[in-house]
Amino acid sequence: MLLAVATAALLPAEQAVAQSGWLPTSWFSSGEIDANAMFPLAENDGPWLVLASTFRGENAREDARDLVHELRSRYKLQAYTLEKSFDYTGEQAGLGFNPDGTPKRMRYANAAEVTEVAVLVGDFSSYDDPRGQKMLTKVKSLRPETLTSGKAKSRAFSDFRRMIGMDNSNAKGPMHMAFVIPNPLLPEEFFSRPEVDDFVLEMNSGVENSLLDCQGRYSVRVALFTGAGTFDQKAIEQGDDVEFESRLVEAAETAHRLTESLRRRGFQAWEFHDRESSMVCVGSFQQLTVPSADGRQVIHPEITKVVEKLGADPEKLAQGQIMPRSIDGVLLEIQPKPVDVPRMPANRRRR
Repeated sequence: MLLAVATAALLPAEQAVAQSGWLPTSWFSSGEIDANAMFPLAENDGPWLVLASTFRGENAREDARDLVHELRSRYKLQAYTLEKSFDYTGEQAGLGFNPDGTPKRMRYANAAEVTEVAVLVGDFSSYDDPRGQKMLTKVKSLRPETLTSGKAKSRAFSDFRRMIGMDNSNAKGPMHMAFVIPNPLLPEEFFSRPEVDDFVLEMNSGVENSLLDCQGRYSVRVALFTGAGTFDQKAIEQGDDVEFESRLVEAAETAHRLTESLRRRGFQAWEFHDRESSMVCVGSFQQLTVPSADGRQVIHPEITKVVEKLGADPEKLAQGQIMPRSIDGVLLEIQPKPVDVPRMPANRRRR
């Protein structure tokens, strides 16, 4: 059911790490948990989470809500619910054809409309995020009262208890079958960003602070340097002498110098080079917006900080003076903007 659908498709840090892409708990209200809150999963959660448990049937919502509340209040975990309904009352296409040539139609033996609610934990950057794997181990070992005291009444959990032998005192925890999944609400393209090709990968080999090493989904571009032309890849592959455009080489050198200058000033700076330009980015973020205390979506505070510190002076802009900031004589963009972090080819490592 929902488990299969999810398959196909933060832990709050104790201290805020600047420009880390993770959300310090101090940005949110610390009030008591609303007894009726379901904490529904949203697109900006994740993008990877631990699927802790699922509930099905008449009491699914209540059981899921109880578990989420316990995970949040007792274990201090960032937990969510995801609800999905399945309609098994209509006809379905069968295998084969009737004697008159029409397609066979079938009905489910137990026709019903079923609601399933999943409980998910965490906000992690990738499937193999170390924090996600650590959380997975922790969730598997937990024994929340919601699942061990007999309070849960939904059919799915009752079946699950019998399947794993919960009456045995040596049985594993009720969530020992948890696993990591992608956020089912995110579009497929989120997980299929274009990969850099081998030639561009080679151009960035040996770069100490390459954007290819950034673990976030997004970064903020603060400078872009373009060359006078492009590399002739075909000529390079044939071994012919190629005279690289001097401006393109200069662009790469300037980007490298700026990256080092920003790093010395405490910014998490990255550089990236392709056939036509070099750019410098700052920060590592999994999402562009975050929920505010009143529930509205606002620009990620760390992105705002980068723009304010490295973008043009807003007071001068208001006066009509377009004057970009500069670092060690290198001009930055007037309006830094978020960009997708380029993705490494699968099963490849930068040299």
